[in-house]
Amino acid sequence: MKSNIKIIIIANLFVLLSACVDLNLNPLSEASSETWFKEVDQFEMSVNDLFKPAFWQVDDIEWTDDYVRREILNAITNGTLNSDWAYLANAWSNKYKAIARSNSILNYIDFANIPQTSKDIIIGNAAFVRAAQYSYLIDHWGDVVLYTELLSLEDAFALGRTEKSKVLSQIYEDFDTAIAKLPVSYGGKQLATKGAALAMKARIALHQEDWVVARNASKACLDLGIYDLFPNYGELFKSSTKNPKEVIFAIPASEEFGVYNLWPVISVQGVISRISGGQANNYPSFELFCAYPCTDGLPINKSPLFNPREPFLNRDPRLLETIVPFGENYFGYPYYSHPDSLTVFNTNTGAFVKNANALSVDRYAPYNGLLWKKGVDQFWFDNIVRNKNDLIIMRYADVLLMYAEAKIELNDIDQSVFDAINMVRARAYKVSISDTSNYPAVVEQDQNKLRQLLRNERRIEFAYEPHRYMDIIRWKLAEKVLKKPIYGLLPVDLLRKKIIDKGLWFFPDIPEIDEEYIADLGSMYEVGYYRILSRPNFDISKQYLWPIPSKEIRINTNMTQNPGY
Repeated sequence: MKSNIKIIIIANLFVLLSACVDLNLNPLSEASSETWFKEVDQFEMSVNDLFKPAFWQVDDIEWTDDYVRREILNAITNGTLNSDWAYLANAWSNKYKAIARSNSILNYIDFANIPQTSKDIIIGNAAFVRAAQYSYLIDHWGDVVLYTELLSLEDAFALGRTEKSKVLSQIYEDFDTAIAKLPVSYGGKQLATKGAALAMKARIALHQEDWVVARNASKACLDLGIYDLFPNYGELFKSSTKNPKEVIFAIPASEEFGVYNLWPVISVQGVISRISGGQANNYPSFELFCAYPCTDGLPINKSPLFNPREPFLNRDPRLLETIVPFGENYFGYPYYSHPDSLTVFNTNTGAFVKNANALSVDRYAPYNGLLWKKGVDQFWFDNIVRNKNDLIIMRYADVLLMYAEAKIELNDIDQSVFDAINMVRARAYKVSISDTSNYPAVVEQDQNKLRQLLRNERRIEFAYEPHRYMDIIRWKLAEKVLKKPIYGLLPVDLLRKKIIDKGLWFFPDIPEIDEEYIADLGSMYEVGYYRILSRPNFDISKQYLWPIPSKEIRINTNMTQNPGY
């Protein structure tokens, strides 16, 4: 593993030498590709370079209804997305750099005299990366520039956009090449595998509503029989958990080589509690909190087990592993955001200290009283501005739920659908799938009800992971959930007067949960229990696709813009 990382680092030094060229057709040296691609180690170095973090940008949870950042919105949630957005231009550029480098490898490999086994791995990985990059592009932009050959800069800048369906066909072809040529495992190397190619093919097919391909690819990945759910959901995401059988494809962090902050997308300092020196200005939304059902499987507005005075009690265990429960010892301090919790006990020093996690003590404490927990470990607190968690791109639970979703959409609902969902759910409860007396097994037969249940299962299983944005885009939920007000707690004086005196503070009432498992907190706002932090404004008329970066439009007269931009 160490030698593999060293190759990546060396390759990245070559990349810096040529970063000024946008398409970077000769990325690994100042010399031409013809003089570079000769030996097997040169190809292997080039392949390793394809897996550097810059090429694997993922969607930010900040763009979703799971997230609150005080009163601040962003280009997507504020409806101000435009072609000059820096993230957008950077993502477009990096995706095409990876594609150009993949094209170079694939176009020169047949001229190299290297062993067939090595050649297959090189071809398989380059095809995998090219397919993955094009998958991200069509998910976000629709029709994009498609090319697989080596191009001069003049030719590249003259290309127009290709219909998404044709790009998808190329994606499938590349993933099929990867599936055919890649091994099931390498014994330590962090490269793409047969299972990763099958799973990523299933994902793009699912996103494009190609249900048959999604079902078949996810089923083939499951049938490999080499992956399994990690037994402890909370521990799965910690930096100390390395190479679990659940992870199918990830970009590894490296403390040794200074590769940090791969996951989550938002800043470490923004997650760390204020009492520990962080800012705690990024936190889970009330709506995400409400999405977790009770232990009887019912939503909180229908379950007799839900108690607004103890809102973490009797809830799906993933809630307690994703959001810090009130009163839990959280890296040396019990977490309380109640405004009357003015001091807390420091278990490390044995002394009481001011509780900076309460708004009555610190005006910038979490505005809704919630704090992220998933994946956070001691390293975050020791370093404040960085973590060493791997960026998990694909895991087994996702393949199970993709398989179930594809089957549901095909109305091919059988025991395998229930088994796929229940495996994920049973793991959360730390029981076997057959132990249905100790977890709420899914048995719903109605297609639409099962569809909505599956969608909420994805939301709570993958909270704080980079999947919610594309889910609400492909399900056309963004126009609903990204137009709801974002709520927070009342100012402390009003909070005491209106709620605390009644024996409640955080959850003054039970919200309505609709058939899509989306909470409506408007009634609590109307009676004065919450305040509005911000009002998202997702633009339905255009934002289901991103705009082509303005730079691309300016330099290429053949490049057209997406509608509305």
